[in-house]
Amino acid sequence: MKLAALIQRSGLDAVSGPEITVTGFAIDHRKIAPGTVFGAFKGAQFNAEDFIPAAIEAGAVAVVASPATKVDGALHIASEEPRRTFAQLAAGFFQPVPAHIVAVTGTNGKTSTVEMTRQIWRMCGERAASIGTLGVTTPDESVSTGLTTPDIVTFLANMSGLAREGVTHVAYEASSHGLSQYRNEGLNVQAGAFTNFSRDHLDYHASMDEYFAAKMRLFDEVVEPGGTAIIWDGGKKCEWTRRAIEHAQKRDLSVLTVGERGEFFRLAAREATQLGQVLAVEHGGQTRSIKLPLIGAYQAANALVSAAFALSTGADTDQVFDAISRLQPVRGRLERAVITQSGAPVYVDYAHTPDALEAAIAALRPHVDAERGGRLVVVFGAGGDRDTGKRGPMGEVVAGAADIAIVTDDNPRGEEPGAIRAAVLKGAGGASHASDIAGRREAIAAAIDQARANDIILIAGKGHEQGQIIGSGETMRVLPFDDVQVARDCAAKCTAQAASQDTIQRTGGSAA
Repeated sequence: MKLAALIQRSGLDAVSGPEITVTGFAIDHRKIAPGTVFGAFKGAQFNAEDFIPAAIEAGAVAVVASPATKVDGALHIASEEPRRTFAQLAAGFFQPVPAHIVAVTGTNGKTSTVEMTRQIWRMCGERAASIGTLGVTTPDESVSTGLTTPDIVTFLANMSGLAREGVTHVAYEASSHGLSQYRNEGLNVQAGAFTNFSRDHLDYHASMDEYFAAKMRLFDEVVEPGGTAIIWDGGKKCEWTRRAIEHAQKRDLSVLTVGERGEFFRLAAREATQLGQVLAVEHGGQTRSIKLPLIGAYQAANALVSAAFALSTGADTDQVFDAISRLQPVRGRLERAVITQSGAPVYVDYAHTPDALEAAIAALRPHVDAERGGRLVVVFGAGGDRDTGKRGPMGEVVAGAADIAIVTDDNPRGEEPGAIRAAVLKGAGGASHASDIAGRREAIAAAIDQARANDIILIAGKGHEQGQIIGSGETMRVLPFDDVQVARDCAAKCTAQAASQDTIQRTGGSAA
C-alpha cells in the first residue's frame, strides 16, 4: 500500500517526498521489516525516539514522531500528537474491519459488558467477538489473553484479522490509558458506553478530573459523528453521569440512558433469587420480566448496557431480552469457584477499587443467610506500585461491609507486601474482624478452613489473572497463581482433612 494513499485516507496533511510502499506498522524497533512505518513515542519508561536509527537501519521507510525529533534516512512524518497520527495512518493499512464496532469505558464493568455484548450478539445470530482484559474472545469461544487495551498495532491487526475470519460485530474495552494514548483510533465506532466512575489509576492520571477527561475522549472524539452514547444512570444522582451526558450531547450523539433513572431502559425492580435475579425492565412503553442467571446489582447494570449495545446495532428486541436470560458468567467476575465441604460457596471477583469492592459485597450480601448465622468473608489486598491512595478506602469499605475481612497480598510488584497490607488495614480502623495474613494462598486457605454452612466467601482483586507479580524491573517475576484454582485446591484439601479426621474418629486410631 502506498503511503500517500494512507495519508489521504486518514485526512492528514500531505507529506512531500518520494512514492513510498508501506508493508507494515510497528512501535517496537525490534519488529521493523523493510517498508515499515515506525512510531517513535516518548513513554513513561522508554523513549522510542532513541531507537529511530536502529529502526531505519532495519528498513523503516517513515517515522512518525514529534516535530523536534531528528530523523535521518527515512521520511519524517512530524506531528504534535504522534501517537494519534500513527494510529490514523495504521487504521488505513489494517483493512478490512468488522462493520459493527462498539466500545465501553468506565472504572468498573468494562470486561463484563463487552463479553455480555458478544454473547447477546451471538445468541441473535451474529458472528461476534470481544477485545479487553480477558483478551480476544472469538465466535467459537476461544480466548487469547492480552492487555485491557492492547497497543494500537496489535489492536488494529486483531480487528482486521477478525474481519477476515468473518466477524461482523466487535465490542472492545476503552480504558483510560488506551484512550489517552490513542490506542483505539481510526475505526468507525457506532456506539460507546459509560458504565460508572470512581477512584482508580491516580498513579497515572494527575487527578480525578484528568482521569474522567481521558474516558470522555470516547464520546468527544472516538464514537463516530451521529453515533450513540449509552450511559448508566443509577438510582441516585451522580455528577459524573451528568457530565458524561453533557459530553455526549455536545457531540450530538444519540443518548440512551439505562438504569433506575434510565429513559431507554428503566430498571423498575430487581429481586434476588438463589442463583440469579429477576429484573423488571421498562422499555418502549412495556414492562418486561427478565430472569438474569447472574447475581448482583452491577451484573444487572452490565447486562442492560450490553442489551442497549445490541439494540443500537440493529438487533431484534425480543431476541435481545431472551438472550439476557441465557447469559453466562464472565471469567473472574463473581465467578463461583467452588462450594466448600461445609457448604459455603466461594466467589472470585476482579474488584480492586473501593467502589468495586462495595459493589461485589453488595451483590453477595442478599445471598448470605444471616438468620442462620451466615457470614460474608472477604479476602482481598491492594496492588503494589499503583495508586496508593485507594488502599485505606479499600480497607474501610470491606471492614464496614463484611463480617470477616482478611487482608492479604495482591500483586506486590516492587513494594514490600507487609507495608501494602498495613496501609489497607489502617483504613479498616482496627476492626476486630479484620486480620492480616501474608501469602495469598494461606489467606484463601484460612477463609475456607473457617467457613461454616450459610457463609459466603469472596476472594477479590485478581479475578481472571493467572499469575502474581513479584518484584519490578529486572527482578520482576510472575508466579503462577489462579484464585479460582487455588480456592478449589484449598477446598479439596479441607475436604480430605475432614474425611481423614472422620476416619480417625470412627476407627479410634490414626489415619493411614
